[in-house]
Amino acid sequence: MKEQNLVVWITGASSGIGKALAAEYAHNNHRLILSGRNEIALAEIQNNLPHPEKVKIIVLDLATESDFANIVSRAMSCFGAIDILINNAGVSQRSLIQETDMSIDRKIMEVNYFGNIALTKAALPELKKSDCAQIIVVSSLAGKFGFFLRSAYAASKHALHGFYNSLRLEVADENIHVLIVCPSFVQTGISQNALDSSGRSTGEMDPRQKEGMSSEECAKKIVRAADAKKHEVVIGAKGRLAVVLSKIVPRLFFKILLKQAQK
Repeated sequence: MKEQNLVVWITGASSGIGKALAAEYAHNNHRLILSGRNEIALAEIQNNLPHPEKVKIIVLDLATESDFANIVSRAMSCFGAIDILINNAGVSQRSLIQETDMSIDRKIMEVNYFGNIALTKAALPELKKSDCAQIIVVSSLAGKFGFFLRSAYAASKHALHGFYNSLRLEVADENIHVLIVCPSFVQTGISQNALDSSGRSTGEMDPRQKEGMSSEECAKKIVRAADAKKHEVVIGAKGRLAVVLSKIVPRLFFKILLKQAQK
């Protein structure tokens, strides 16, 4: 990050990767706008960062927000600019397709896709005013292929790839860089907050996630990928191997996923 004092807006900033990204950008002397549903958690993060006066909070629930133009106006009133938009907020799922009510599918799509792109669309006019604009969208390995018990989650992440790969082409001449991030297993609360077939949080952390990399390490890799102007990055050696296997030996890869699903 050669540029300093940029305005970085992070959604899903109250925990996990979003919280770690806030710390990473704050330590590199940037101004932050932190968004999420939990105002208390956001305020605690603000107070623990090196320069709390350079951090603003905007409470945002992507599942229910309808006036994204107003949210962007509030963001602009914080520091007068938006240089980097990090769409990190999201919700996961742990339920069989046949047992999952359509309302759950719609809620996951509303948060992970519709809310995500609505914020980006509303923020685009302001991002175009920046000399070094970036949009960083946190997808998942589930954006590359499907997973057991994660049909709606995988669908929402696949949709993000289609949207942001298209956006990258449309803004190529407008000095806006678009990065899609696909983390594999990271120690966050996303599995604990994942929705079951009835829409309740599971409250359980996946074993592989518990053994994954730290949020802090993941955040550093995301910032390095953004600095290198990469279009897409898969974070985690196992994740990169999975992507390779899915392309060169798809039948074997399906058997591997099936075996994991049966455990």
